[in-house]
Amino acid sequence: MAKGYRKQRESDTSPSGGWQIVYTGFILILLCFFIMLTSFASLEQSKITRFVEAFSDSVAVFSGGTSLEEGKTMINANAMIVDKENAMAELFKKVILLGQQENLQQVSIEKGSSGIIMTLSDKLLFSSGQAYLSAKAIPLLKKIATIIKALNTPVEIQGHSDDVPIRNRDFSSNWELSTARAVNVLRYLTAVGGVDPTSVSAVGMASYQPVVANSSPENRSVNRRVEIVFKVN
Repeated sequence: MAKGYRKQRESDTSPSGGWQIVYTGFILILLCFFIMLTSFASLEQSKITRFVEAFSDSVAVFSGGTSLEEGKTMINANAMIVDKENAMAELFKKVILLGQQENLQQVSIEKGSSGIIMTLSDKLLFSSGQAYLSAKAIPLLKKIATIIKALNTPVEIQGHSDDVPIRNRDFSSNWELSTARAVNVLRYLTAVGGVDPTSVSAVGMASYQPVVANSSPENRSVNRRVEIVFKVN
């Protein structure tokens, strides 16, 4: 009788292990979910989208990679967001190519945080202290208008000055001068160059976004400029 009782106790205490595995898996999924939430603040939107898709496929509870119901996904394929860095690189290539085709000279093109920046020295466009376009600016702006129309992307025209105060009968400060220059470039591009007015804007920056320190006449000359900023759609 004691022998039978001992066998029964041994069978009663044998671990099944099934619920512990399910519970552990559930806790791990919750941990991954909270790690994902804390990471969202530092991720770009396109990277978040790719991460959510990978996450839903790799940690799904059910077999076959399905998360809720067979045949349904968390993210619609049409909602995919183009990687901004790739779009910026593609736009940069297009601007460079079109600039070569138009034989642009004395113009620099570079990638910036807000878009592709085409920089024109004020000497190419205006007389000193003036906002009226000079005669030598017209051929250059015609080429730029052709590039803008070919790209079909939003463009911001920025006027920049140095830090030397200006006060004449036309302008009381560098704010007015830089804004008037940007607006006059915009007017030519739309009225004469045929650029769509709804795709361009103009803004004056005065002396508050210098490229280099205003520590010498040469540096101030660099800071006096107009920037054509091609933005990613």
